Amino acid sequence: MDYVVIAFLCLGILLYFLLGGADFGAGIIELFTSSKNRSRTRKTMYQAIGPVWEANHMWLIIAIVILFVGFPHIYTTMSVYLHIPLLIMLIGIIARGTAFVFRHYDAIKDDMQWLYNRIFRYSSFITPLFLGIIAGSVISGHIDTQAKDFASAYIYSWLNWFSIAVGLFTVALCGFLAAIYLIGETDNLNDKQRFIKKAEYMNIAAVVFGAMVFIAAQVDGIPLPNWLFENAVGLTAIILASLSLVLLWYLLVKGKTKIIRVLAGFQVTMILVAISYAHFPSFIRLKNGDAISLYETIGPERTIFTLGMALILGSVLILPFLGYLFYKFQKKEE
Repeated sequence: MDYVVIAFLCLGILLYFLLGGADFGAGIIELFTSSKNRSRTRKTMYQAIGPVWEANHMWLIIAIVILFVGFPHIYTTMSVYLHIPLLIMLIGIIARGTAFVFRHYDAIKDDMQWLYNRIFRYSSFITPLFLGIIAGSVISGHIDTQAKDFASAYIYSWLNWFSIAVGLFTVALCGFLAAIYLIGETDNLNDKQRFIKKAEYMNIAAVVFGAMVFIAAQVDGIPLPNWLFENAVGLTAIILASLSLVLLWYLLVKGKTKIIRVLAGFQVTMILVAISYAHFPSFIRLKNGDAISLYETIGPERTIFTLGMALILGSVLILPFLGYLFYKFQKKEE
């Protein structure tokens, strides 16, 4: 049952990045869209994520519950030493959701729409930025559980070049995912071209910020190249991610706008696999050189069995209906 719980944890994190990340990316795309085209972008975005946007946070909740119940030591370490970026990320999620609802369903259209729009756009940028910062901090070895002062314990654990670079890289990936997904949501040739252009810009940004991640890793002494290229799984995942990107742009030129969503999701999945495989089952790397492992910090057997059964039963009951929900609302109107 240990493997079942860990598999659900990894799946929850992956799906939150692919689905929730694309939702954040829609706000990022809107942020970098000219004012004259924002209304059209907003209309397409509502069609794509409007009815089901809140469901995507389910994956984050599942991951948090699994850590809280099954891996309390990991949960405690993150919630203590990364409480500042976690708080900012959660505020961003709340602000974004609130602004999304009020700007779309508010019965009175007044000057507050200006505020709702800006809250939505900037929180769509800030939230994945700090999601990436948290991810970078977890693997960077900057968390100092033996720190004697506030800054070393709660600031420098996440405020460092590597974590910030990972945060910016995450923002670019979310924008790229959203642009690719939105291409298939419109039949208007003009809009398709705009979203293709946004995908190109976000792809370039991902390459630039990805290079920044490698530079920051070199400066901070993080063995990122070793993680990616010195094992068969990591190297294979990077090759597959690169090939899928080439195939994605080839199919896009050919006008195949449906399959490219799968390729974009596959590419991001391979990137996550490449980064995480080398130090799995370690979940958090600490400044003193130690690592907090999923296997070594897992909860009591009875707790894990109950948690695993709840996850299996919940997936059987919920996932088919969630899939139908996506299908129903993604279906084009006749």
